[in-house]
Amino acid sequence: MKLRLRDSVFATAILSLFSFSGGDSVFAEVKLPAVFSDHMVLQQQQKIRVWGWADANESVTVSIGSNNETAQPNASGRWQVELPPMVASKVPTTITVKGSNTIEIKDVLVGEVWFCSGQSNMEWTVAISGNPKEEIAAAKYPLIRHIKVPLVQSNVPLDNFNSSWQVCSLETVGNFTACGYYMARQLHKELDVPVGIVNSSWGGTRVEPWTPPVGFQRVEALQGIYQSVIGRTPGTPQYRERLSAYIKAVEDWTAKAKSSVNSKDVLQPSPSYPGELAPFGSNQDPTMLYNGMIHALVGFPIRGALWYQGESNHEEGMLYFEKKKALINGWRELWGQGDFPFYYVQIAPYRYGDRDQTTLAIFWEAQAAVQSLPKTGMVVINDIATVNDIHPPNKQDVGYRLALLALKNDYGKKDLVANSPEFLSLETIGDRLKVRFKNTGGGLKTRDGKAPSHFEVVGVGSGGFQPATATIDGDTVMLVSEKVQSPVAFRFAWNMLAEPNLCGGTGLPVGACRGGELPSFFNSIPNSKEYKLVYELDLSKLTKNIKYDIDNSDAVPPFDRIAYLVELTTSNGDERSIFVSVDAFTDDAKKIGFPTAASKARFQMALQGMDVFSNVGGIKTGTKIGTGNIEFWPDNYGMKNGAKVVGASETVYDFGDETAPPVDGYGSMQIHNYAAGETLFAINNWQAADRADIGIGNHGGEHRDWTFSANAGTYATKRLRVYVHPKTK
Repeated sequence: MKLRLRDSVFATAILSLFSFSGGDSVFAEVKLPAVFSDHMVLQQQQKIRVWGWADANESVTVSIGSNNETAQPNASGRWQVELPPMVASKVPTTITVKGSNTIEIKDVLVGEVWFCSGQSNMEWTVAISGNPKEEIAAAKYPLIRHIKVPLVQSNVPLDNFNSSWQVCSLETVGNFTACGYYMARQLHKELDVPVGIVNSSWGGTRVEPWTPPVGFQRVEALQGIYQSVIGRTPGTPQYRERLSAYIKAVEDWTAKAKSSVNSKDVLQPSPSYPGELAPFGSNQDPTMLYNGMIHALVGFPIRGALWYQGESNHEEGMLYFEKKKALINGWRELWGQGDFPFYYVQIAPYRYGDRDQTTLAIFWEAQAAVQSLPKTGMVVINDIATVNDIHPPNKQDVGYRLALLALKNDYGKKDLVANSPEFLSLETIGDRLKVRFKNTGGGLKTRDGKAPSHFEVVGVGSGGFQPATATIDGDTVMLVSEKVQSPVAFRFAWNMLAEPNLCGGTGLPVGACRGGELPSFFNSIPNSKEYKLVYELDLSKLTKNIKYDIDNSDAVPPFDRIAYLVELTTSNGDERSIFVSVDAFTDDAKKIGFPTAASKARFQMALQGMDVFSNVGGIKTGTKIGTGNIEFWPDNYGMKNGAKVVGASETVYDFGDETAPPVDGYGSMQIHNYAAGETLFAINNWQAADRADIGIGNHGGEHRDWTFSANAGTYATKRLRVYVHPKTK
């Protein structure tokens, strides 16, 4: 990465703010960080950077074989040398460091070093992964070495950690990172060189704590996080300004307090300490694991990095792409090795509770987008998932696929097929779609010999995406659906539980993907052109006295059906829509919109002939559903199932609640499918504006009908449209 001079100077200044350890700056003898210890592996073909601490007036000499360099510690006692690159060697050598004392690092090998990080699936060890007894019994690879960074969070960058290198053996390998070990084992077999694994991972963690401040600084979408970080950092202008303002406020208050001791003036409470100055306190907070578990390794020569993380960020959509840019580019900038390789694992299909079934697919799309950054590559594992276990035990294939990327891109094995097949282009041929893929490894196939699964297509009037029959033809898949006459777009494996069978010629699985121009959700509804718009409201304008953006209720023809279209966009750009059409439950158009007290609308009854279309995964869609019910009223309501709706609870709010005074109270605008146990959509407590309850499908919390969720303000956009279908003569 090339920086303008002013950027480079600023990066150096920022790094200096975060480069102290908080420890004693006086060193009585020469000391080394833990990464330089017996049994270590040095990265071949790169300058060997060694550093440590000593008294400021001391001279330190580092020797490896016939090469040696001498350095003087700076004012804080830190010294650093660079020795010439070495070629891989299985013959152990010694690093000697001399100052007022002498340190010998023994059994040092030269080979390939890979840095491993992420959450639990990277931390997951050989002992608790697949076939542990057999794998441990076969782990006779003394040229593979491993060092695990302890789990430490820190508000300030730490210069060291407490750990040591281990030689791979039957006694030690059980505690190695399984992904890292199996990748290292494959590299060792292919290259016949020593391999070192530096393992800095922590289960359950998000991406933000692993990211350095400069990473957030470089990404426009993450400036809020960056400002939060530097605002809490002593010494920054932002910190000084805010703290000074607080001190002045306290001083002013103290002066008033002193003067009021003997007076009868009322004294207000003292100013509270600003939350934006309070130090982070969790291993999930930005920079906390970079400080505690990465900073001490920055600059240690490596070949590249491996990353397995995302489960803890899986609801963020494309925002995760921005955060991965911050992580990768931040590490690369501080490491000083240019764009070192960065290979990562796409998280596996998993049952994330009651969440929208497409949430994970959108996240997979964000993970795939990271490959647009230079020298990155992604491993797809939807073929080795365990949908009821977030930790797939098969880490052997994960490590092998990571090794393929490195062997092809970094070790000259150009003929290898290392990447999974990826969507390339889409062509419409009559009533079919032709989907072309690249990186197919000689053509597509399926693992089980059956037709490709998990393909869907959509077209105008198709009622949303419909299952498609797929046929393989070399690098392409032909898609057709009897429910879609003119398909315009497709999606593949677009569900959190999808374990598709499509793969390339070498067996690498195809990841979730989509293509084509989607028709508007409304236009995808069958016979949508026959419906007439009665009301439209931007739900950001919710208030007690509803005023519609469009109100055609004075000019509505006689109608036989009523329909509701709710369209929501989440903060991460996920578009969620539902269209519910039912046989008319009233002939008064003034009562089919919001059931405000002024409208005198109040409905709690079964609904007939219900049609449901939605792009939200998990919702039961279909036509002529006979188990709909409506709960429209302006009143408060309780949990009692006064209407005796089948399957309703009396201990939580759901599809069988009962009105309660006052009439002009909380308010409910809900339609349900009680046989499926589903809230189709809900808009409650509309007079609370951004604290109203809005949702499509069941809420994942205690109350399925979104009562008390107070979430309206979390949506980027939100809109309701109400339609009628005119009676035919």
